[in-house]
Amino acid sequence: MSMNSSGLPRAVVPSTFDVEAPSYDRLVGANPGYHEHLRISARRMRIPNGGRGLRLLDAGCGTGASTAALLDAAPEAEIVAVDASAGMLAQAAAKSWPETVTFVHTPIEDLAEAGVDGPFDGILAAYLLRNLADPDAQLRRFRTLLRPGATLALHEYSVADSKLATAVWNAVCAGIIIPMGWYQTRDATLYRHLRRSVATFDGASALRDRLRAAGFASAVSETVPGWQRDIVHTFLADAPR
Repeated sequence: MSMNSSGLPRAVVPSTFDVEAPSYDRLVGANPGYHEHLRISARRMRIPNGGRGLRLLDAGCGTGASTAALLDAAPEAEIVAVDASAGMLAQAAAKSWPETVTFVHTPIEDLAEAGVDGPFDGILAAYLLRNLADPDAQLRRFRTLLRPGATLALHEYSVADSKLATAVWNAVCAGIIIPMGWYQTRDATLYRHLRRSVATFDGASALRDRLRAAGFASAVSETVPGWQRDIVHTFLADAPR
Protein backbone atom coordinates (compact mmCIF):
# COMPACT_ATOMS: atom_id res chain seq x y z
CA MET A 1 0.00 0.00 0.00
CA SER A 2 1.49 3.34 -1.04
CA MET A 3 2.24 5.91 1.64
CA ASN A 4 2.40 9.67 1.67
CA SER A 5 4.96 11.79 3.49
CA SER A 6 3.20 11.48 6.86
CA GLY A 7 3.17 7.68 6.87
CA LEU A 8 -0.65 7.53 6.50
CA PRO A 9 -1.63 5.06 3.75
CA ARG A 10 -2.52 7.09 0.67
CA ALA A 11 -5.72 5.13 0.07
CA VAL A 12 -6.97 6.06 3.55
CA VAL A 13 -6.65 9.84 3.09
CA PRO A 14 -9.90 10.41 1.09
CA SER A 15 -12.00 8.38 3.53
CA THR A 16 -10.44 10.28 6.44
CA PHE A 17 -11.58 13.52 4.79
CA ASP A 18 -15.04 11.94 4.32
CA VAL A 19 -15.36 11.59 8.10
CA GLU A 20 -14.53 15.25 8.69
CA ALA A 21 -16.48 16.69 5.74
CA PRO A 22 -19.65 17.82 7.61
CA SER A 23 -17.62 19.87 10.12
CA TYR A 24 -14.71 20.87 7.87
CA ASP A 25 -16.00 24.30 6.79
CA ARG A 26 -16.74 25.25 10.39
CA LEU A 27 -13.25 24.27 11.51
CA VAL A 28 -11.33 26.04 8.75
CA GLY A 29 -13.62 29.05 9.11
CA ALA A 30 -12.24 29.47 12.62
CA ASN A 31 -8.74 29.85 11.17
CA PRO A 32 -8.01 33.59 10.75
CA GLY A 33 -7.04 34.27 7.17
CA TYR A 34 -7.81 30.81 5.76
CA HIS A 35 -10.11 31.99 2.95
CA GLU A 36 -8.22 35.23 2.30
CA HIS A 37 -4.95 33.33 1.92
CA LEU A 38 -6.54 31.11 -0.74
CA ARG A 39 -7.72 34.23 -2.56
CA ILE A 40 -4.20 35.66 -2.34
CA SER A 41 -2.75 32.56 -4.01
CA ALA A 42 -5.41 32.64 -6.74
CA ARG A 43 -4.75 36.32 -7.40
CA ARG A 44 -1.01 35.65 -7.58
CA MET A 45 -1.68 33.50 -10.65
CA ARG A 46 -2.42 36.79 -12.50
CA ILE A 47 -5.17 35.32 -14.64
CA PRO A 48 -5.91 37.87 -17.38
CA ASN A 49 -9.28 39.39 -18.36
CA GLY A 50 -11.17 37.84 -15.46
CA GLY A 51 -10.45 34.43 -16.99
CA ARG A 52 -12.61 35.10 -20.05
CA GLY A 53 -12.20 32.24 -22.51
CA LEU A 54 -9.88 30.33 -20.16
CA ARG A 55 -10.17 26.88 -18.62
CA LEU A 56 -8.83 26.33 -15.10
CA LEU A 57 -8.35 23.27 -12.88
CA ASP A 58 -8.90 23.28 -9.12
CA ALA A 59 -6.97 20.18 -8.08
CA GLY A 60 -8.10 18.89 -4.70
CA CYS A 61 -11.00 21.28 -4.24
CA GLY A 62 -12.23 19.88 -0.91
CA THR A 63 -15.42 21.62 0.20
CA GLY A 64 -14.95 24.34 -2.42
CA ALA A 65 -12.95 27.00 -0.58
CA SER A 66 -10.20 26.93 -3.20
CA THR A 67 -12.84 26.86 -5.95
CA ALA A 68 -14.39 30.03 -4.54
CA ALA A 69 -10.95 31.66 -4.43
CA LEU A 70 -10.30 30.74 -8.06
CA LEU A 71 -13.74 31.99 -9.07
CA ASP A 72 -13.06 35.28 -7.29
CA ALA A 73 -9.81 35.70 -9.25
CA ALA A 74 -11.28 34.55 -12.58
CA PRO A 75 -15.07 35.00 -12.52
CA GLU A 76 -15.45 34.44 -16.27
CA ALA A 77 -13.33 31.28 -16.54
CA GLU A 78 -14.52 27.71 -16.90
CA ILE A 79 -13.43 25.91 -13.72
CA VAL A 80 -13.15 22.15 -13.32
CA ALA A 81 -12.86 21.23 -9.62
CA VAL A 82 -11.86 17.70 -8.63
CA ASP A 83 -11.42 15.84 -5.36
CA ALA A 84 -10.91 12.24 -4.26
CA SER A 85 -13.17 12.55 -1.19
CA ALA A 86 -16.84 12.00 -1.97
CA GLY A 87 -17.84 13.58 1.33
CA MET A 88 -15.85 16.77 0.79
CA LEU A 89 -17.06 17.03 -2.81
CA ALA A 90 -20.68 16.65 -1.74
CA GLN A 91 -20.23 19.60 0.62
CA ALA A 92 -18.75 21.65 -2.23
CA ALA A 93 -21.38 20.72 -4.80
CA ALA A 94 -24.23 21.60 -2.40
CA LYS A 95 -23.21 25.26 -2.48
CA SER A 96 -24.33 27.81 -5.05
CA TRP A 97 -22.10 28.02 -8.14
CA PRO A 98 -22.37 29.47 -11.65
CA GLU A 99 -22.77 27.08 -14.57
CA THR A 100 -19.12 27.60 -15.44
CA VAL A 101 -18.04 25.51 -12.40
CA THR A 102 -18.05 21.71 -12.67
CA PHE A 103 -17.23 19.23 -9.89
CA VAL A 104 -15.71 15.81 -10.61
CA HIS A 105 -15.15 13.01 -8.09
CA THR A 106 -11.79 11.42 -8.83
CA PRO A 107 -8.31 11.02 -7.40
CA ILE A 108 -6.10 13.62 -9.03
CA GLU A 109 -3.93 10.85 -10.48
CA ASP A 110 -6.92 9.47 -12.42
CA LEU A 111 -8.16 12.58 -14.23
CA ALA A 112 -8.03 10.99 -17.68
CA GLU A 113 -10.08 7.98 -16.54
CA ALA A 114 -12.67 10.43 -15.14
CA GLY A 115 -12.89 12.20 -18.51
CA VAL A 116 -10.94 15.28 -17.42
CA ASP A 117 -8.16 16.25 -19.79
CA GLY A 118 -6.11 19.31 -20.64
CA PRO A 119 -5.04 21.67 -21.77
CA PHE A 120 -5.70 24.06 -18.90
CA ASP A 121 -4.80 27.74 -18.74
CA GLY A 122 -3.97 27.48 -15.05
CA ILE A 123 -4.04 24.99 -12.18
CA LEU A 124 -4.55 25.71 -8.48
CA ALA A 125 -3.69 22.89 -6.07
CA ALA A 126 -4.34 23.82 -2.44
CA TYR A 127 -3.07 21.58 0.36
CA LEU A 128 -2.82 18.67 -2.06
CA LEU A 129 0.73 17.73 -2.93
CA ARG A 130 1.94 16.46 0.45
CA ASN A 131 -1.03 14.05 0.60
CA LEU A 132 0.01 12.22 -2.56
CA ALA A 133 2.00 9.00 -2.77
CA ASP A 134 4.16 10.30 -5.63
CA PRO A 135 4.21 14.12 -5.70
CA ASP A 136 6.92 14.23 -8.38
CA ALA A 137 4.86 12.18 -10.80
CA GLN A 138 1.86 14.41 -10.16
CA LEU A 139 3.87 17.57 -10.79
CA ARG A 140 4.95 16.13 -14.14
CA ARG A 141 1.30 15.36 -14.94
CA PHE A 142 0.33 18.91 -14.02
CA ARG A 143 2.99 20.22 -16.40
CA THR A 144 1.61 18.18 -19.29
CA LEU A 145 -1.94 19.36 -18.51
CA LEU A 146 -0.98 23.04 -18.81
CA ARG A 147 -0.82 25.09 -21.99
CA PRO A 148 2.71 26.37 -22.73
CA GLY A 149 3.46 29.30 -20.44
CA ALA A 150 0.47 28.63 -18.16
CA THR A 151 0.87 28.67 -14.38
CA LEU A 152 0.60 26.04 -11.68
CA ALA A 153 -0.07 27.51 -8.22
CA LEU A 154 0.53 25.32 -5.19
CA HIS A 155 -1.02 26.74 -2.02
CA GLU A 156 0.75 24.66 0.57
CA TYR A 157 2.10 24.36 4.08
CA SER A 158 5.90 24.37 4.28
CA VAL A 159 7.72 24.93 7.58
CA ALA A 160 11.00 23.03 7.28
CA ASP A 161 13.06 26.10 6.34
CA SER A 162 12.10 28.01 9.51
CA LYS A 163 12.59 26.86 13.12
CA LEU A 164 10.13 29.50 14.28
CA ALA A 165 7.48 28.44 11.77
CA THR A 166 7.95 24.80 12.80
CA ALA A 167 7.55 25.67 16.48
CA VAL A 168 4.45 27.79 15.85
CA TRP A 169 2.91 25.08 13.68
CA ASN A 170 3.45 22.33 16.27
CA ALA A 171 2.14 24.52 19.08
CA VAL A 172 -1.02 25.52 17.19
CA CYS A 173 -1.69 21.92 16.17
CA ALA A 174 -1.22 20.57 19.69
CA GLY A 175 -3.11 23.36 21.43
CA ILE A 176 -5.90 24.23 18.98
CA ILE A 177 -6.28 22.26 15.74
CA ILE A 178 -6.18 18.70 17.05
CA PRO A 179 -8.36 19.40 20.15
CA MET A 180 -10.92 21.29 18.02
CA GLY A 181 -11.03 18.46 15.48
CA TRP A 182 -11.61 15.90 18.21
CA TYR A 183 -14.29 18.05 19.84
CA GLN A 184 -16.24 18.35 16.59
CA THR A 185 -16.20 14.69 15.51
CA ARG A 186 -14.53 12.66 18.28
CA ASP A 187 -12.00 11.63 15.63
CA ALA A 188 -8.79 13.62 15.30
CA THR A 189 -7.15 11.31 12.74
CA LEU A 190 -7.22 13.91 9.98
CA TYR A 191 -5.71 16.63 12.17
CA ARG A 192 -2.96 14.42 13.55
CA HIS A 193 -2.21 13.54 9.93
CA LEU A 194 -2.17 17.24 9.09
CA ARG A 195 0.41 17.96 11.78
CA ARG A 196 2.68 15.08 10.76
CA SER A 197 2.36 15.60 7.01
CA VAL A 198 3.35 19.27 7.28
CA ALA A 199 6.23 18.54 9.66
CA THR A 200 7.72 15.98 7.27
CA PHE A 201 7.09 17.85 4.01
CA ASP A 202 9.51 19.90 1.89
CA GLY A 203 10.83 23.25 2.93
CA ALA A 204 10.05 26.04 0.48
CA SER A 205 13.45 25.83 -1.22
CA ALA A 206 13.15 22.05 -1.67
CA LEU A 207 9.68 22.38 -3.14
CA ARG A 208 10.87 25.01 -5.63
CA ASP A 209 13.64 22.59 -6.62
CA ARG A 210 11.06 19.81 -6.97
CA LEU A 211 9.02 21.97 -9.35
CA ARG A 212 12.06 22.71 -11.52
CA ALA A 213 13.00 19.03 -11.55
CA ALA A 214 9.49 18.23 -12.79
CA GLY A 215 10.22 20.32 -15.89
CA PHE A 216 8.68 23.68 -15.05
CA ALA A 217 10.45 26.63 -16.63
CA SER A 218 10.43 28.68 -13.42
CA ALA A 219 9.50 28.29 -9.77
CA VAL A 220 9.09 31.04 -7.18
CA SER A 221 7.32 31.25 -3.84
CA GLU A 222 5.89 33.84 -1.50
CA THR A 223 4.40 33.39 1.96
CA VAL A 224 1.12 34.78 3.29
CA PRO A 225 0.50 37.44 5.94
CA GLY A 226 -0.73 36.87 9.49
CA TRP A 227 0.03 34.05 11.90
CA GLN A 228 0.73 31.66 9.02
CA ARG A 229 3.66 33.72 7.70
CA ASP A 230 6.40 31.24 6.71
CA ILE A 231 3.91 28.41 7.32
CA VAL A 232 1.66 28.73 4.26
CA HIS A 233 3.12 29.71 0.89
CA THR A 234 2.11 30.22 -2.72
CA PHE A 235 4.39 28.36 -5.12
CA LEU A 236 4.12 29.51 -8.74
CA ALA A 237 5.59 27.50 -11.59
CA ASP A 238 5.21 28.14 -15.32
CA ALA A 239 5.00 25.41 -17.94
CA PRO A 240 7.68 25.72 -20.63
CA ARG A 241 6.70 27.69 -23.71
